[in-house]
Amino acid sequence: MSAPIRRIAHLDMDAFYASVELLRYPQLKGLPVVIGGGRRAADEALRALQDERGLAGIPVEAFPVLRDYTGRGVITTATYAARQFGVGSALGLMKAARLCPQAILLPVDFDEYRKYSRLFKATILEIAPLMEDRGVDEVYIDFTEVPGGQREGGRVLARLIQKAVFDRTGLTCSIGVAPNKLIAKMASEFNKPNGISVVHEADLQSLIWPLACRRINGIGPKADEKLARLHIHTIGDLAAQSREWLIEHFGKATGAWMHEAANGRDDRPVALESEPVSISRETTFDRDLHAVRDRAELGAIFTALCEKLAGDLQRKGYVGKTIGIKLRYDDFKGVTRDQTIAHYTADAKTIRHTAGLCLKRVPLAQRLRLLGVRVGSLLKAAEARELESNVPVAHTVSTHLATDSIAATDQLF
Repeated sequence: MSAPIRRIAHLDMDAFYASVELLRYPQLKGLPVVIGGGRRAADEALRALQDERGLAGIPVEAFPVLRDYTGRGVITTATYAARQFGVGSALGLMKAARLCPQAILLPVDFDEYRKYSRLFKATILEIAPLMEDRGVDEVYIDFTEVPGGQREGGRVLARLIQKAVFDRTGLTCSIGVAPNKLIAKMASEFNKPNGISVVHEADLQSLIWPLACRRINGIGPKADEKLARLHIHTIGDLAAQSREWLIEHFGKATGAWMHEAANGRDDRPVALESEPVSISRETTFDRDLHAVRDRAELGAIFTALCEKLAGDLQRKGYVGKTIGIKLRYDDFKGVTRDQTIAHYTADAKTIRHTAGLCLKRVPLAQRLRLLGVRVGSLLKAAEARELESNVPVAHTVSTHLATDSIAATDQLF
């Protein structure tokens, strides 16, 4: 009996954050809605208007709209009705207001999105046990050995998963099924929303090669610009180049990878556990802040970010050794700095002091529009305790000394 054909699916929830919001505000279905920024006074006042029907009873005209927004926030996501106006993720809310002033504006509610994320992933695992978590709203699934995973190229199993997710959550998703992860991710975008797209190896030339190079996950704006200068615009154009030519222009690793990707080759397995490389927290200010004139406000924000980051680490059971900062100035230029300490930590005070040392290494004459803190070189807390329990006494002492010196350092804000 021959081995089953490899079938890998990429499942992407449709406009996930916006769709979750429409579950509690069904009166907004079909309307342009954008999700972005934190909770505002208008959002708190909105909840006071609910009647015996709860949040669903709030009249549409009571919701805040983009035309009334002032601030520095950006869109996290938007409903498909809003996207028709050119409004989408990462666009500034003020700019979006010029494109679609009538769009309803709702704040980001990550706790609610995480709840539904856990729910749809648990539903998938009941059907297909080989799943790779790729974030709050997308996963890869290995269909190869799952009952129904070979029928109609995987379409039968995809329909079953779609229905199960909708029945459990009320949310729709789009699924691409292909020989590998690379093509499956592209395929999940073919028929959105609530669509299923199946790609076979024989479909490479007809379905994949006509697509723009940017559709390959991993080819970013800079690489795409360089490809365009070399008169390479589609994946088919890219596939027509030799491996040697691509290596000559993009380097050994990237050139070889481009050649494989353009020809639809990707042997990466579906990884059942994906450990995070780092965990971060950041915020964009409502107005630009200055390190000296707004020192107290910046200090409070900086401390709060570090405390929230420490809480994230502790809740997820991680500790880290590399602590860093991210700044974006009023001219949109950014800078990062990090420092590796002698011991693993998830302690807010240690994170705050070490991040403060990083601040000493960046220019702070310009106003700031964004501030972020991250912790990298992560380990599970239990693994770190076991590792550090075997550290010689002399090293342990130097670790405490390092902590004391951090605590004694003057902070910039």
